[in-house]
Amino acid sequence: MKTKLDLNTWPRKEHFEFFSKFEEPFFGIVAHIDCTKAYETSKKNGVSFFLYYLHKTLSAVNAVKNFRYRIENNEIFIYDRIDASATLTRDDNTFGFSLMPFSTDFETFEKISKEEIERVRNTTGLFTRIFEADNLIHFSAVPWVDFTSLSHARSFTFPDSCPKISIGKMMIAEDGKRTMAVSVHVHHGLMDGFHVCEFFAKFQEFMDS
Repeated sequence: MKTKLDLNTWPRKEHFEFFSKFEEPFFGIVAHIDCTKAYETSKKNGVSFFLYYLHKTLSAVNAVKNFRYRIENNEIFIYDRIDASATLTRDDNTFGFSLMPFSTDFETFEKISKEEIERVRNTTGLFTRIFEADNLIHFSAVPWVDFTSLSHARSFTFPDSCPKISIGKMMIAEDGKRTMAVSVHVHHGLMDGFHVCEFFAKFQEFMDS
């Protein structure tokens, strides 16, 4: 479900109109997240750490209203729920786009996501399904490198307002603290640095819960 945003009463109307004219309206921030407790919890419960932190990512995305905004035909709509389209790697090192519906219940999310992982791994090509709506984040994991910056391949002629979130290699300090780099790219017409920082705060809160 989605509802239309009334631009005339929205304080960011001028910001939206200004940044929407850019060839590249996206901006990005990279920050490190403490994942010590989240990693310990996932291993204690015998669940995939990837699915665990993806669920926490979606929990934070859905908790920040501006991350649920999408642009459609120069209008803004607010979705009730945001899901994930994660890039999933196969044995031959190719990847396919997936669809992992969000649920506040982790066990429900885990079950559906495991089925989707198997489906993608047993297909070929990039697009293995139809995406009927833009209530998505584009998600990827880069577990081989602790990056400090990240950019995305984008077609400037293709209308896109979905946030892009990538997570890097988990690093372990001498004291046992675990951290991960998290890259967030978002449409500046829909949100500012304040909202991205709000996402990081929520994400850390959920990772520590």
